[in-house]
Amino acid sequence: MATVIVSSDTAASYPDGGGHFWVFLQYIHALRCAGCDVYWMEEFRPGCGPAEDRGGSRPAGDSAADQRAIATFLERARGFGLEGRVLLYVTQPDGASREWIGVAAAEAEAAVRGADLLLNFHYAIAPDLLACARRTALMDIDPGLLQLWMGTGQLSVPRHDRYFTTGETVGTPRALVPDCGVDWIYSPPPVCLDLWPVASHPAHEAFTTVSGWWSGRWIKVVENGMEALHENTKRAAFLPFAELPRHTSQPLELALDLADGDGDARHMLEQRGWRVRHARDVARTPEMYRTYIQRSRGEWSAAKPSCMRFQNAWVSDRTLCYLASGKPVVVQDTGPSAFLPHDEGMFRFTTMAEAAAALEAVNADYERHCRAARALAETHFDAHNVVRRILNAALP
Repeated sequence: MATVIVSSDTAASYPDGGGHFWVFLQYIHALRCAGCDVYWMEEFRPGCGPAEDRGGSRPAGDSAADQRAIATFLERARGFGLEGRVLLYVTQPDGASREWIGVAAAEAEAAVRGADLLLNFHYAIAPDLLACARRTALMDIDPGLLQLWMGTGQLSVPRHDRYFTTGETVGTPRALVPDCGVDWIYSPPPVCLDLWPVASHPAHEAFTTVSGWWSGRWIKVVENGMEALHENTKRAAFLPFAELPRHTSQPLELALDLADGDGDARHMLEQRGWRVRHARDVARTPEMYRTYIQRSRGEWSAAKPSCMRFQNAWVSDRTLCYLASGKPVVVQDTGPSAFLPHDEGMFRFTTMAEAAAALEAVNADYERHCRAARALAETHFDAHNVVRRILNAALP
């Protein structure tokens, strides 16, 4: 039985991110089903996390909030059968040592040294910790962006034995980003079909999505020999489609992680016909997130501008949860794919007219597209098959 450590990023620091927790749980659950002894490891960053990085309201250094975040993470892990299998640590100010939370240092370090594979989502993991495992594999869940950061020196990624990416075009002749001297192995994001069963009858009439809205997230690229900054947020992605509700009779709802100062954005969207809810109210926990998706009629969503810029043929882990639940999806086209459909369970649009037409097409034969959505998840994104291929490629 292989011992695998999954090293995640910001799941513990983001207690309101029920969907973010699922990103890593899909891998962990499938690895356990494959017979692996699995540990969930993460660096906890006090006063930090996606909500804060992207305009949230939790103050840095709020130790009470940090303790609540840690307790929430550990409780959720226990709820999914990971009692005694969580390795949470804080890097000390000297940057050279770490404090383990809720587990003896000797026990935690022995678990890492005894791991057959460290599957790493934490791009900036400490090299000495990474070096403890017998084999290491990087999992790129920011295709295009990660290669940009690596290629321009914005991020220094320690050496791994294998490199996986969720971007279908990364490392191929079609790629619009450098391979950074790395042999990238395409690995589609997984969804655990047993944890996401078909939900046949939607209780909600709207097509929905769960997303952030944060401003102030930029990518630096070189264009014509000059550095240029481009906003890379879901806000920038959604705004070109702000008028979509006026072009379709299908109700549309956005569950957004809105910051305290985003009232004007909410008002603007509602004035154009969007239903807007705070993501915290519907997707704060993993269970709430699953319920919200499974009660929806389907998903409509745009992707971050970097996906279009880099044409990475990426599909969201959230979209896979809709597909597995038997919910058709209408999502922005992120680049040429060898297998993603445009008109059967999944519709990929580039313009507002295409998005509106796709919604009408789904509703014209809804049950057929529900079946096609589940079939797409089963054929290409079944977590058991995904992790089996990862293990075969990563372990000699």
